[in-house]
Amino acid sequence: MAQKMLDDLFYDTLKDIYFAERQILKALPKMARSATDPKLKQAFEKHKEETQGQIERLQQVFELIGKRAQGKTCEAIQGIIAEGEEIIDEFKGSPALDAGLISSAQAVEHYEITRYGTLRAWAHQLGYKDAVKLLDMTLEEESRTDEDLTKLAETAVNAAAQQKAA
Repeated sequence: MAQKMLDDLFYDTLKDIYFAERQILKALPKMARSATDPKLKQAFEKHKEETQGQIERLQQVFELIGKRAQGKTCEAIQGIIAEGEEIIDEFKGSPALDAGLISSAQAVEHYEITRYGTLRAWAHQLGYKDAVKLLDMTLEEESRTDEDLTKLAETAVNAAAQQKAA
């Protein structure tokens, strides 16, 4: 059996995040439909568009390393998405629904930030300069989305959930 190296790990992790992004793309419309705050709906719709671009960038990275774009089942993202669906089911019609949706979305963002940060570092180590640029673009988008969700939670959604419940 051949010894596995960093480029093997890079490819394996690339397949993981490719699968994850495609699952996220499927989940975002339901999250947008479930949100009651108009700014949160808009944030989910914007992230859906960004996710499509991120998938395209991942396909470019696969091309750069001479590999076929394919996903590998990512149980972590499946679990995070399932938790988000539970929140939608359990808090539907509740003032806390939007706060729960933000929490779920940020769990997704944090997973993505971790993966893209790691992939960027490995791409740099492996000398994949063009891949570093593509991964960095996505990492910046994911970080911005996380920050935007935090602002939305802190300026409107969390207080609305608390006030209505009181």
